[in-house]
Amino acid sequence: MEKVTLNVQGMSCDHCVKAVKGSVGTLNGVSSVEVNLKANTVEVEFNNQEVTLDKIKETIDDQGYDVV
Repeated sequence: MEKVTLNVQGMSCDHCVKAVKGSVGTLNGVSSVEVNLKANTVEVEFNNQEVTLDKIKETIDDQGYDVV
């Protein structure tokens, strides 16, 4: 398992948290997703044999948020 903390811009409310957790959490290989609105971070624990970091970033981007 690998754990990464991503800086994500554009999240501001509970809807944003649900959108990110819901989309990233459904990816095969992702075991946990934690969103911190105040810090603008998303912490993801995942199996890099099943899903790539680029796919996780793309999924967040597809929800309308910017991974920086």
